Amino acid sequence: MINEQETKRMAVQIANDWGSRRHVQTFVLMAATAFGIYLCYQVALPFLPAIAWAMALSVLFTPFQRWLDSKLKHPSIATFVSVLVIGLIVIVTAIFVGQRLVLQATKGAELIEMKVKSGEWRRFLESQPRLVPIADRIEQHIDLPGTVQTLANWLSTTAGSIVKGSVFQVIDFFLTFYLLFYFLRDRRVILQSFRTHSPLTEAEMGKLFGQIGNTIFATIYGMLVVSTVQGMLGGLMFWWLGLSAPFLWGVIMALLSLIPVMGAVIVWSPAALFLALEGSWVKALILILWGMTVVGTIDNLLRPILVGNRLKLHSVLVFMSVVGGLLLFGSAGIIIGPVTLTITTVLLEIWSSRTMAETIVRIDH
Repeated sequence: MINEQETKRMAVQIANDWGSRRHVQTFVLMAATAFGIYLCYQVALPFLPAIAWAMALSVLFTPFQRWLDSKLKHPSIATFVSVLVIGLIVIVTAIFVGQRLVLQATKGAELIEMKVKSGEWRRFLESQPRLVPIADRIEQHIDLPGTVQTLANWLSTTAGSIVKGSVFQVIDFFLTFYLLFYFLRDRRVILQSFRTHSPLTEAEMGKLFGQIGNTIFATIYGMLVVSTVQGMLGGLMFWWLGLSAPFLWGVIMALLSLIPVMGAVIVWSPAALFLALEGSWVKALILILWGMTVVGTIDNLLRPILVGNRLKLHSVLVFMSVVGGLLLFGSAGIIIGPVTLTITTVLLEIWSSRTMAETIVRIDH
C-alpha cells in the first residue's frame, strides 16, 4: 500500500513534469511562431514596396472611399471606381512628368555639349578676367568635351530607362493597385484582424493605428506635397527668367527640398550666380529674392496647414527614417521608414506606461 506522503510526492512530481512539459511546449510554440513570422517576412520582402504604397494610398483615399460607399451600395463596385480614379491620377501624372523629364534632360544635355564643343564656355569665362585661371586649369586637367559628351549620353540613356522602367517595376505597379483594392474594400476586416491577434489592448491598438495614419498623412502632405510645391515655384521662376530646362530643374529642386537646411537653394543659387556673371543682374536679383522669400519660406507656410500636429516626431528623426528607408527599401522607404519609426516609438511608449503602472501598483500594495 502506498502511504499518503508517497501519494503527495507522486502528485507533486507529476505536476512538476506536466509544468516542465508545458514550458517546453510553450517554448516550442514561441520558436515555431517566430520562425513562421520570419519566413512570412522573407516571402513578403519582394512585395514590400507594393504593400507600402498600397497602404499609403488606402490611408490617403479612405475618405473618398467612404464617400463612394455611401453613394454606391455595392462595396466591390465602389472600390473598383475608387482604384480606377486613383490609377488614372497616378498614370497621367507619371506619363506627363516622365515625358517632360526625358525631353528636357535630353535637350539640356545637347545644349551643354554644343556650348562646350563650340568653345562658348571658354569665351564666357574669358570675358571675366578673374575666371580665366579657372578655365586654364580645367583645360589642363580635364578633357571637357569628352567628359560632357559622356555625361550627356549617360543622362539621356538613364532618363529614358527610368521612364521606361523594368518588368519588375511594372509588376510592382499593378500589384500595388491590386493590393489597394483589397486594402480599401476590406479595411475594416483587416484592422479587426490585427486587433484580434495583437497582444495590445483595444485602446493601445487605436493609438497605434492613429499614429500610423498620422505619419502617412504627414509624410505625404508634409514632405512630398510641400517639396512638390517648392519645385513648381522654382521651376516657374526658371521658366519666367528664360533659363533652360525649367521643368527638369523644378523636379530636382523638389527632390532636394526633402533635405533639411539646404534644399532647393543648391539649385537656384548657382543659377543666380550664372545670371550675374552673364551680366543679367536684375534677373539674378529676382531669382535670389524669389528663392529666399517664396521657395524658402513656403515650407513654413504650408506644413502647419497640411500637417498640423499630426506628426509628433522630431524633424531630424523623420529625416533619418526617410533617408534610411530609401537606402534599404528604395522609393517605398519614404513610407516604410517613418512608419517603422512611429510603430517603434508607440510600442516604447506603451511599454513605458505599462511598466509605470505596475510600479505604482507595487508601491500601493
